[in-house]
Amino acid sequence: MKFTIIVLDSVGAGELPDAQTFGDVGAHTLNHTLRASGVQLPNLAALGLGKLPTLELASPASASGSYGRLKEVSPGKDTSTGHWEFMGVQLEHAFQVFPEGFPKEVMDRFTAATGTGYLCNRPYSGTEVIKDFGPEHLKTGDPIVYTSADSVFQIAAHLDKVPIEMLYDWCEAAREILQGEYAVARVIARPFRGEFPFERAGELRRDYSLTPPRTVLNALKDAGKAVIGIGKIPDIYDHQGFTEEIHTDDNADGLRKTLSRMAQPYDGLIFTNLVDFDSKFGHRRDPHGYAAALQAFDDALPELLSSVPDDGCLLLISDHGNDPTWHGTDHTREHGLLLAYRPAGRGVGVSLGDRETFADIGATVAEALGVEWHGPGVSFWSTIQ
Repeated sequence: MKFTIIVLDSVGAGELPDAQTFGDVGAHTLNHTLRASGVQLPNLAALGLGKLPTLELASPASASGSYGRLKEVSPGKDTSTGHWEFMGVQLEHAFQVFPEGFPKEVMDRFTAATGTGYLCNRPYSGTEVIKDFGPEHLKTGDPIVYTSADSVFQIAAHLDKVPIEMLYDWCEAAREILQGEYAVARVIARPFRGEFPFERAGELRRDYSLTPPRTVLNALKDAGKAVIGIGKIPDIYDHQGFTEEIHTDDNADGLRKTLSRMAQPYDGLIFTNLVDFDSKFGHRRDPHGYAAALQAFDDALPELLSSVPDDGCLLLISDHGNDPTWHGTDHTREHGLLLAYRPAGRGVGVSLGDRETFADIGATVAEALGVEWHGPGVSFWSTIQ
């Protein structure tokens, strides 16, 4: 069986009940993007998006797919927290964050391991940090180290000053250091190029994740199923549980490669992340760019639906919000969207409700592919068969 999941990274569907704890009461990535742009998303609306609670989107009387929202029970609103919960890992404690920058002990060990100094070491926008520190980096060669509201240690370096393999080596050294009390979810290589104000070399980004506990992905692989990670998905799970990994450059490339792989034989799961909504538009608070990315996905949706085989399934989900009209540059604590499509008239117009945990996704995949999973999550497979 061919099962495909596409994560529309950060396309949140309205505040979660605990949004106040995160300072996100009133956040709504989809509604606020639609209001700011006037985009209508007719294909997503027809699939079931317009049926979601609180969503301000005109839609047909009946949906062609199944629809619902996902609640996140883990205490966080970052990429790793959401994706790990999708595949059955519910965190008891949030990943460590460093709003004042990383402590001296960490940075001393980093400089000893790399033989360099460092610049910045505080929370910063990824585009602004290379504008503000890039010129000094080009003079000194010292890497730009920064974090965000997420649990990340990010290292930026210009490709003309620091060879990409050296940047990756620095990230691996940081990953070794950032364990235990200083553990962060991800260390991220952030190369950039060109003349001031510089351009991020996103295609060379690399994420170094903590290793998650056993997930549904491990169960699928152990059962002999294909587990094909497209985009940054394998990085998020520290490459655990995959049989194939496919790099992507942007949303359009991710869709092309997903469609290409769907057309080839496999029995198992394709798991894709489309990151542009989040990285290019959400964090940069660009509602019009965000809307254009949604429109582009909506335009591609008919081809995507037609590529699902009769016995297959497509899920469209999101891992958190990133309301491009919100204050700051952080993610927002929101419901994940959930749209399911099965050909041959199955699951048409079915409400999946507000699911109690993101882990329902992994439980559903496991049941659909006939693989035992005894972790958290309740499958909705029987509802859409």
